[in-house]
Amino acid sequence: MKAIRRFTVRPVLPEPLRPLSDLARNLRWSWHTETRELFQSVDPERWAASGGDPVRLLGSVPPARLAELAEDRRFLRRLTTAADDLGDYVTGDRWYQAQSGDLPAAVAYFSPEFGITAALPQYSGGLGILAGDHLKAASDLGVPLIGVGLLYRHGYFRQTLSRDGWQQEHYPVLDPNELPVVLLKEEDGTPAQVTLALPGGRQLRARIWLAQVGRVPLLMLDSDVEENDLGERGVTDRLYGGGSEHRLLQEMLLGIGGVRAVRTYCRLTGHPEPEVFHTNEGHAGFLGLERIAELCDAGLDFDSGLEAVRAGTVFTTHTPVPAGIDRFDRELVARHFGPDAELARIDVERILRLGMETYPGGEPNLFNMAVMGLRLAQRANGVSLLHGNVSRGMFSGLWPGFDSDEVPITSVTNGVHAPTWIAPEVFRLGARQVGAQRAEDAFTGAGGDRWDAVADIPAQDIWELRRDLREQLVTEVRERLRASWRQRGAGTAELGWIDGVLDPDVLTIGFARRVPSYKRLTLMLRDRDRLMDLMLHPERPIQIVVAGKAHPADDGGKRLIQELVRFADDPRVRHRIVFLPDYGMAMAQKLYPGCDIWLNNPLRPLEACGTSGMKAALNGCLNLSVLDGWWDEWFQPDFGWAIPTADGAGTDPDRRDAIEAAALYDLLEQRITPRFYERGTGGLPDRWIEMVRQTLMLLGPKVLAGRMVGEYVERLYAPAARAHRTMAADAARELAEWKDRVRRSWHGVRVDHVETSATTATAELGSTLTLRVRVALGDLAPDDVEVQAVSGRVDPEDRIADATAVPLKPAGGPDLEGRWMYEGPLALDRTGPYGYTVRILPAHRLLATSAELGLVAVPSQDVVEGAAGVLLR
Repeated sequence: MKAIRRFTVRPVLPEPLRPLSDLARNLRWSWHTETRELFQSVDPERWAASGGDPVRLLGSVPPARLAELAEDRRFLRRLTTAADDLGDYVTGDRWYQAQSGDLPAAVAYFSPEFGITAALPQYSGGLGILAGDHLKAASDLGVPLIGVGLLYRHGYFRQTLSRDGWQQEHYPVLDPNELPVVLLKEEDGTPAQVTLALPGGRQLRARIWLAQVGRVPLLMLDSDVEENDLGERGVTDRLYGGGSEHRLLQEMLLGIGGVRAVRTYCRLTGHPEPEVFHTNEGHAGFLGLERIAELCDAGLDFDSGLEAVRAGTVFTTHTPVPAGIDRFDRELVARHFGPDAELARIDVERILRLGMETYPGGEPNLFNMAVMGLRLAQRANGVSLLHGNVSRGMFSGLWPGFDSDEVPITSVTNGVHAPTWIAPEVFRLGARQVGAQRAEDAFTGAGGDRWDAVADIPAQDIWELRRDLREQLVTEVRERLRASWRQRGAGTAELGWIDGVLDPDVLTIGFARRVPSYKRLTLMLRDRDRLMDLMLHPERPIQIVVAGKAHPADDGGKRLIQELVRFADDPRVRHRIVFLPDYGMAMAQKLYPGCDIWLNNPLRPLEACGTSGMKAALNGCLNLSVLDGWWDEWFQPDFGWAIPTADGAGTDPDRRDAIEAAALYDLLEQRITPRFYERGTGGLPDRWIEMVRQTLMLLGPKVLAGRMVGEYVERLYAPAARAHRTMAADAARELAEWKDRVRRSWHGVRVDHVETSATTATAELGSTLTLRVRVALGDLAPDDVEVQAVSGRVDPEDRIADATAVPLKPAGGPDLEGRWMYEGPLALDRTGPYGYTVRILPAHRLLATSAELGLVAVPSQDVVEGAAGVLLR
């Protein structure tokens, strides 16, 4: 029979055990080993059965056991220590409090998904895990962040396999009362709510759930409330589900409702209001519209509100391909805004203009969330150096006339939260070397840019650690594989072979990630005979553990999984290669430490960052990867191997895959397996251990989320907070009016004449030319512009590379025709083909960059006197 109503019955903890409830409700336990070990000691079997979730554990422990613990003095001492430690952690000064300068009082961080712990399954992949690591690292550093997301009743799907290896999706219902979250309530005890207006006079209401992530509150909006109609109740049903309108409503709730939730939380708790709003990918971009509406209600016009909002907004893009961006039909967006819907006091045409692709190659009828995010943020970044470069090219149409390297999108390379992802055994090895406190400081990003103490760890200890972690992985794989085969319909009698799957002394390769086509899950199968030879080599075998989910609507990705599963089912190799379904945080925390090699072979440059290899590296696993994302930035032969890419313009995709797969096999055969299996005089693989040592010592500190969040604070949050304070109402009006005037007048701005003191096409290194430029400014004045000389090396097409821009100065007042003369020196400081040009840019003290308006005036060929380039000898 099926229950007609469901309740969650909470245990009543004896008074001495009450601190257990606080420890369970603060998700710091998910990365704090001592707290997890305390919960495990409550009841080891139930702890395992609960999946390591303290809330579920406490709901299942018998009252007799609780009474016993309430009398156990040793347990109570440990409980007091853990509770006191948490109290110190959440209230004491940390890195942020020790910084000088005007840092933001608070930062609101919006993301559509957050991967904090498997006990709160609100993530699908790398974007959510990164967001979770961002919150945890901010907590460790004391950064006053407020996280904002949605609470999905089904989370992301659970994955199983059919008998023939086809991915199947299941959406278990999540009851918030059984999750480590609490309802945010008004002072009278009623649930706090936010409300959005929908077309036709309807409303979308959402409650606010609070997850405490160490020091950081995470607000999660949930539309499954009784006051909503059935359709509205389902808005937060599942992550990345539904059609366009469903996704639009989710993103309106995240952005607009999220700002309202932040205001509610700050009102109820006294938390400082955010000065900076960080939009993690375009899904949350509507937050800027709500903030403009707030300012309009306070008396500002739309354009001034836009300038004020932009000043304090940071936008991070994670996608290297246009197909990865949410885009909505213009009419759909128009229907959900305006007089009969949300933000009725703002002209819907102004809203639409923010997201329209009004640039060459854009779709004029589509509303692009990333484009809106960039237009609403004064500061933007990609998530690795290479991805920043790709993003500048991808979005260069928003800044016409500028070279892509001048597009105002910087990069902050992602990092990972070491206390979450390193195995406890790795932490204990570090603590044994330098002490627990120094090890903790190092892993949170406060321990410098090198971990030199790793150099003193005996080689034997490193090798025994790696072997122990590999053995744990073998045990984990066998358990998961057995469960998977049972789900596929196999009986116990068929599964005896699983006891021989994998070997703790064999080189182990891991490959786990989402399964879009560009990540090339099956590249390793390109030459199956050669792969079999590698796996079955009599002296130097390899074994491979694979995991990953395809999007439910991606049949192409599901076919790739099925192809790999069918290969792994082959009795000849099934002891050497496995596919594990339902990849998630719990699996990953065993998988990364247990592998010797982490494989990544995307199509370059389509991997924005690829943080799974960072998590593996923190555990002494070496990377074998295409030079993409973070690996392109930090690869050294000390840390692993680079798979050569065949990404020339003339290489078709099939040939490219064949070349890169062959390079992968060559590396494994000729360089990787020999190094793993060769033994020195002491019986250890000395050269391999040295690579593990270098990875931990030099790469480890680079890949930390603490390093990443520190960069966000110094390079983006602090400047955004200063700009926010500067952009008060009067300054915002001034800048908005100035921009409007410049845009209306720019047609009259031009370069009329350029001349230099050079008399020949060659000059000597170290000499200086005098550059004179006559410009027309139309209705603008010299204070509105900057005239620059731009010089550098030139290619055969006279394109300037490594350009240097130097401002020129006005030489006297306007002539009779109203034109201005500018002049300045041009230093010839490099040899070879050298060229220059001049340009006029808008200039104002409140602009973040000179490219902000996307306006530039350059000379036409007929106004240049003599050659455009000077050849230096």
